[in-house]
Amino acid sequence: MSVDDDGLNVYAAHLLDPEDSADRAMLDRLRADPRIEFLDRRAQQLDDLHRLRPAPDAAVLDEPGRWAYFPWRRSVAAVLGPKAFRAVRLDRNRNIITAAEQQRLGALRIGVAGLSVGHVIAHTLAAQGLCGRLHLADFDGLELSNLNRVPATVLDLGVNKAHVAARRIAEVDPYLPVRVFEAGLTSETVDEFLDGLDIVVEECDSLDMKAVLRLGARARGIPVVMATSDRGLIDIERFDLEPDRPILHGLLGELDVSLLPGMSSRDKVPHILRHLEASRLSSRTAASLVEVDRSISTWPQLAGDVALGATALAEAVRRIGLGEELRSGRVRIDVSGALDRLAEPEMARGAPEPPPEQGDTELPDLPGLTGVLAAAAIRAPSGGNVQPWRIDVTPDALTIGVATERTSAMDVGHRGSAVALGAALFNARVAAAAHDVLGPVTVTEHTGGVPLQATLRLGDRSDADLAELYRPMLARESNRHHGTPGPLDPATAEALHAIATRHGATLRLLTTDTELAGAAGILAAADRVRYLTPRLHAEMISELRWPGDPDFDEGIDVRSLEMDAGDLAVLDILRRPEVMAHLADWQAGSALGEDTHDRVRASCALAVVTVAGDALRDYASGGEAVEAVWIAAQTHGLGVQPVSPVFLYARSDDELRDLSPQFAGELAGLASDFARLAGTGPDDAIALILRLAATGPASVRSRRRLDRVRALSR
Repeated sequence: MSVDDDGLNVYAAHLLDPEDSADRAMLDRLRADPRIEFLDRRAQQLDDLHRLRPAPDAAVLDEPGRWAYFPWRRSVAAVLGPKAFRAVRLDRNRNIITAAEQQRLGALRIGVAGLSVGHVIAHTLAAQGLCGRLHLADFDGLELSNLNRVPATVLDLGVNKAHVAARRIAEVDPYLPVRVFEAGLTSETVDEFLDGLDIVVEECDSLDMKAVLRLGARARGIPVVMATSDRGLIDIERFDLEPDRPILHGLLGELDVSLLPGMSSRDKVPHILRHLEASRLSSRTAASLVEVDRSISTWPQLAGDVALGATALAEAVRRIGLGEELRSGRVRIDVSGALDRLAEPEMARGAPEPPPEQGDTELPDLPGLTGVLAAAAIRAPSGGNVQPWRIDVTPDALTIGVATERTSAMDVGHRGSAVALGAALFNARVAAAAHDVLGPVTVTEHTGGVPLQATLRLGDRSDADLAELYRPMLARESNRHHGTPGPLDPATAEALHAIATRHGATLRLLTTDTELAGAAGILAAADRVRYLTPRLHAEMISELRWPGDPDFDEGIDVRSLEMDAGDLAVLDILRRPEVMAHLADWQAGSALGEDTHDRVRASCALAVVTVAGDALRDYASGGEAVEAVWIAAQTHGLGVQPVSPVFLYARSDDELRDLSPQFAGELAGLASDFARLAGTGPDDAIALILRLAATGPASVRSRRRLDRVRALSR
């Protein structure tokens, strides 16, 4: 080991604890030396520590600091204690590498042989926190020609390459133990180098040592990874998983590696070229090989290629260290080839034109007035605009049935479909009243395999109150603008209560700041569960329609979400299931409900429409009341947005578990909290929650499918 005149290691930081008498004495001597500079940025580091989220525990916050002495720099720097230092230094790795993964990777012992290319790799592993101990081996001193790819300086010329790398790592993390093998690797020292390692990074120039090191690693079950600086060539040899695997993928053939030390350079050339797969080398590298010792002195390498290799090997080490899938083999990460395949990003090519708006014209080829009624019925709202009905018309009747194939997980027991059916029935009755053909209604459950069915027959009754809703009913829309917070007009509130009561329901209005704040928190948390539950997330995303999608006659046009370009860009991330899976694993994702939270806080009120009883016909009755309240609220100048928390139609713990096994307990708590807030009892069933806001008209109206209506002769 190389030491200086004071007996101190020449490539490691020396950590000094002011509470230790010997260390304190050394600090006093260093302070007395005018050549030594003291750097104290402790206050900034402590500030960074206290800003961490989540906040570290008290043991980390109160951990005493240290001083780190770097002899080659003649400098002493104040640093946080080891746990606090690591927490702050690696904080920005999260959540690409989680805190738990950082702890696991921090126990890895990695050896790097060959510190030209290996310098960048070792530094990357240290910087990313992918190791807890390093062995560095190189016998050579740094030369000026090495500075084309080794991130050192002219002040390091002549210094052992392993020392240079170790110093740079120490200046990044003075707590990381690094052992240097300054004599490099030989057949005599390879065992000591490999002792205790978990992974080997091999970047030797010598084919002899490439073979010897692998033989030793294979005997110990240590995986070997290597980057070759040509077209991003990466080699992985999992000797930990394949103890009998031939070294170098068997590319040396039947060669007895014990003969390599006695072979001339010329004799080794065929084996080297076989190992490199010469036919796949880049054209410039291949041409350069012909010129070695002629017009150029040695194998050419570039800093960018070396950095690319370090990036790839860091990922390989992360996977091995965390037990993720990584098989033996070889791959080329060819940046030059990738740049040959440049293409315009999708947004730069321009988005396709959205579909034309759908008018409120009567359905084609349907008999008489029942066709008018059907056109009104299909204008009803439904969860995700899935339109979960099948509508049959005859000359004298209209029948709306729940279509079971159009259900979803949140449509527990077809209760949401029943609400949609009730709203469609209400629309049909409004149209019938407007045309003075209102007749009797028959509602049946579980008939002929249909969970719920309602039939409206043409008659000769009139209903002026219903009739005057005809045009407002056709104009009803979902309005997702945030709106401007403000009180709900008392006269409007009274009118909405009266309308709900008239249609057999109860309306509870949440209007105070405390009520809206409480509801915002509950509904935001429920939205988070919806995002993080794979089935619920998949169904939610499947409901969205983007410009260029083939079917806009159902689902929710993303333009109707009233989001700006930035929010839509975020939605592009939130629609990815693998992103949600990470957030669920991390027990994170609190931001997923922010949009709902903000919308509720910007509301005048939340309208909770409930009915007594939980049979499907009860939910259908609630759907009629919902549509009536919705139309009335819009007539009073309010924007109306339906709100369907995950727990809305679940009536038992078993149903909550079916909805979201991972979050069933949380959903039960949220449902209970909302029931207390809204004042609903166990016998009340919530048909729907409506968000009422002071806002302008919606940007886009939802379209409707016309093929779910069919004409029957009788």
